[in-house]
Amino acid sequence: MGTAHRLKMSANRLAVPQITRTFLFTATVLLTLILPSTAQEQEFQLDPAQTTVKFTVADVLHTVNGTFKLKQGTLQLDPSGKVSGEIVVDAKSGNTGNGMRDRKMHREVLESDRYSDISFRPDRVEGPVATSGRFSVRVHGLFNIHGMDREISVPAQVEINADHWTATVHFTIPYQKWGMKNPSTLFLRVSDTVEIDLAAAGRVSVPSASSPQ
Repeated sequence: MGTAHRLKMSANRLAVPQITRTFLFTATVLLTLILPSTAQEQEFQLDPAQTTVKFTVADVLHTVNGTFKLKQGTLQLDPSGKVSGEIVVDAKSGNTGNGMRDRKMHREVLESDRYSDISFRPDRVEGPVATSGRFSVRVHGLFNIHGMDREISVPAQVEINADHWTATVHFTIPYQKWGMKNPSTLFLRVSDTVEIDLAAAGRVSVPSASSPQ
C-alpha cells in the first residue's frame, strides 16, 4: 500500500504542471478569439466633405472667424499607441468672408503662395483608446505651418461607431511667436494667437494583412 500511495502522489504531482499549461493555453486562445481588435492596427480616414477646420482670431473691435478646407488625411494607429500618417489642410483656402482682409492674410501672414499646405503628422496617442464609443486622448506630433515644424500635443474627443469615427480638437497657435507677421496696424490691434477647431469625420477600418506597409 505504501508503494502504491507514493506512485499515486507522484502521478498527481506530474499532472499539475500539465493541467496548468493546458489552462493557460486555453485561456490565451479564448482571449485571442474574443479580443482580436485590441491587437490590430486601425486606419482612420478623414473625409473632406465631413471635416471642418475653423479658426478664430480676436481684435479690439470684434472676433474674426474663418475656415480652411481639408485636402486629405489618413492616420494609422497601432495597439501600442504609435501613430503614423498625415492631415493636410489647404492654406490657400483660408477664408473669413472679407476679400480685403483675406488678401492681406494670405499675402502677409500665411504667405500661402509659398507655403500652400498646413499639416499635422502625429506620432503617438496618450491615453486609453477604445474600439467603440467615446473616449478622450492627447495626440502628440509635428504641426507644420509657414514652412516650419512645431512639436505640439493636443486634446481630442473621439467617438467610434462601427466603421465610422468623429473627433473634435481645439488648440491655440501662437502665430507671431512662430515667426509669422501680426497684421495689426496703428488703429487696429489683432491678437497674436489663433484658436483652431478641427471637427474630423470619416471611416475607420482594420487594414488587411496583405496591405502594403
